[in-house]
Amino acid sequence: MRHFLVVLIAATLSGCIQSGEGDPMSWYASQDGRAPKGTSVYVCHGTGCARKERVDLSAADMKRLKSILAKGAASPKQERKAMGRAVQWFEKRVAPQVGSGNDVGGFDLSTVNKPGQLDCIDEATNTTSILKLAADNNYLKHHRIGRPKARGFFLDGRYPHATAVVVQASNSESYAIDSWSRDNGEPPEIMPLGIWFKQRPGGAQF
Repeated sequence: MRHFLVVLIAATLSGCIQSGEGDPMSWYASQDGRAPKGTSVYVCHGTGCARKERVDLSAADMKRLKSILAKGAASPKQERKAMGRAVQWFEKRVAPQVGSGNDVGGFDLSTVNKPGQLDCIDEATNTTSILKLAADNNYLKHHRIGRPKARGFFLDGRYPHATAVVVQASNSESYAIDSWSRDNGEPPEIMPLGIWFKQRPGGAQF
């Protein structure tokens, strides 16, 4: 229930705004999360960022993250694909420490509040964190990190749901990077934020 209430509030505040602009730091404050600091990321799990596990990335980890993202330098589209691969790598990297290796994608009542299981608040926060860390280290060429956005409020026939957001620097177009519907380490859904707002779970990846 806490999951629904948190996302419902976020969706109400976001309204139908389809721009991903906004300070991601305000998201951490609103969701009781912690922003990355230096090369440390605070991984949310257990529903609604109830648990936060500090993961310190090594020099080798940072080199790997930089290498993954460098393969997307040719264009904004390629960089979005590279960001998706970076999210996959990060989920697999932190799983042994966080206990999230068996995280199940989508909504399942049996996984609510369980350590190592992630709801959309956890996923949106963690994806924002690893991409923000990358941006802070100048690993991104074509995008800046936006504030996560939310959609759905029951009355429109959809569960409340949130996603991480990136904004293409050249034209300010916003894109959702949403790993909630996928199991741990699988490719996140990446699509224009306007399409994500209209989507129901299980839609096609762009």
